[in-house]
Amino acid sequence: MAVETERFANTSNNNRMYREQIITLEDLNEFRNLLLNDIKEIIQSNPQKNKQWIKSNEVRKLLNISPGTLQNLRINGTLSYTKIGGINYYKYDDIVKMLEK
Repeated sequence: MAVETERFANTSNNNRMYREQIITLEDLNEFRNLLLNDIKEIIQSNPQKNKQWIKSNEVRKLLNISPGTLQNLRINGTLSYTKIGGINYYKYDDIVKMLEK
């Protein structure tokens, strides 16, 4: 797994694009799978069993995603949430189910 993540991490500092640097759909799918596996490992190693509901900032830290990515997950229905008083709350179990899909 470390060898494959290095493949995505190796980028040159100049702005030239070479034919062998073009990212294919297969590369993106492979990266997605590696990323999802890493996220699953993080969640399994740090379970927040005391909290059933998690705020947006905690979800972003847990999944290491940006506010825009979390918003996209809400908009497209990938991750359900409840809004109370202007604060979005997410069920921990829903986050785990989303990652298992």
